[in-house]
Amino acid sequence: MVDNSKIAFSDTNTDISEQREPKEVKLGDKAWYVVSTYSTHEKKVAFNLQKRVESMGLDDLIFRIVVVEQEVPVMKDGLPTGKTRMKNLYPGYVFVEMIMTDYAWYVVRNTPGVTGFVGSAGKGTKPFPVPREQIEPVLKRMGMVDESMYDRYAVGDYVKVIHGTLEGTEGTILSINKETGAVEIETIFFGRSTKVEVDFSEIDKI
Repeated sequence: MVDNSKIAFSDTNTDISEQREPKEVKLGDKAWYVVSTYSTHEKKVAFNLQKRVESMGLDDLIFRIVVVEQEVPVMKDGLPTGKTRMKNLYPGYVFVEMIMTDYAWYVVRNTPGVTGFVGSAGKGTKPFPVPREQIEPVLKRMGMVDESMYDRYAVGDYVKVIHGTLEGTEGTILSINKETGAVEIETIFFGRSTKVEVDFSEIDKI
């Protein structure tokens, strides 16, 4: 095992090609972290980081890199134009799924456009990962559903539809189909109990 206390990194863009940690050092758990960027530079930062992952062979430490966007209608004088655009739901932030080692932290932190990690006190301290219950709705908005997400839900749970045609609807889960992602919930429409079917990616537990 490598003694990480002997690995010294600076905050300058020095050559780190020889500082790659061996794979056996990968002891931490894979988790999601939030990286802060200059405003409007989110996509560029995500692209730069992805290129670094590919060129430096970091696919065993840095996995998914996400800029959270949603398609919204273009409005003019308060009326829809029939056109749509992509809206960044978290301006100034990029979500990164990674294993937080000294080396992985250094690579992300020194990617052009990155200004820091959310949840870090600075001076090289490692940030805390985003709690599972907070990152899950973010991923679902992007249609990114992991098998492990189903573990938090069961028949009888009270949920809210967080996006889609029934956004804002609340109800109780009647059934969950893990194969198709279909979830049947019972809700109240116009004072009457009604059963509706939504996609698993559209709900969040209340």
